[in-house]
Amino acid sequence: MGKDKDKAAPTELDLRSLLVVPTDPAEAREKLADIDPRSTPGGPENKEEAVARTDRYATELQELQVRLRANAENSRHRRILLVLQGMDTAGKGGVIKKTIGLLDPSALALHSFKAPTAEERKHHFLWRVRNNLPYPGQIGIFDRSHYEDVLIQKVHAMADTETIESRYDDINAFEQDLVGDGYTILKCFLNVSKDQQKERLLERLDNPDKHWKFNPADIDERQHWDDYQDAYLAALTRCSTSNARWYAVPADRKWYRNWAVGRLLLESLRDMDLEYPPTTFDVAEQRQRLLDESA
Repeated sequence: MGKDKDKAAPTELDLRSLLVVPTDPAEAREKLADIDPRSTPGGPENKEEAVARTDRYATELQELQVRLRANAENSRHRRILLVLQGMDTAGKGGVIKKTIGLLDPSALALHSFKAPTAEERKHHFLWRVRNNLPYPGQIGIFDRSHYEDVLIQKVHAMADTETIESRYDDINAFEQDLVGDGYTILKCFLNVSKDQQKERLLERLDNPDKHWKFNPADIDERQHWDDYQDAYLAALTRCSTSNARWYAVPADRKWYRNWAVGRLLLESLRDMDLEYPPTTFDVAEQRQRLLDESA
């Protein structure tokens, strides 16, 4: 691999084109079937290479984050929303720790969506999402998201078919409004296999230090695996639009998953064409003022 594979030349690798989910259901089903959760499309061959390549793009990622933040100081509304979805153990927390952890936390907005509270259930399902959106200049990360309302509720028939169908339209309209308000939306489906999920759940049970991460309900949910795959397929195809695409990230290999999400974020930030805002004062004059003050 060339040493600059992940640096400075966007044309060398377009991971989004490899992982994007087609909007046509038949094409999407075929592509998701073709992308083995253990595969590493466009990526490193092993963990060591993944770490090295991540280190190489980390500097540019950090620089683009600074530019995004600087734009907000000039009354621009640019911001990015990273949505992480996946079955239990798919690695949302791992991505946040290993990849998002490369960034300046002061310009991040992280929110983890649990079951809605009594107060949240009184409102439209997107109400709590609107209340947790990133501010201009921030990178927002959703650990689970508004898609729970067309995933778990669909699988467990917590809402009727007509309601679920209307929510797809609500989500598309909502995300389109966000794009119009200066958001860049990046949605990643962390695609873990059923066998790998079993291994990770067993690891939690076999390690007393990880018992706190285990939930017996996770085993119950495995009984609905096929239903969840159908629900994800529906959500990914109904809500992958030109301005808010879904990307299916193979998640069995943690090191690839972490590298890939970071790479997708890098490509999205590059496309925002971020520049530092123009200076609105005379630099030389302000410098002289400081020198005069210290004289």
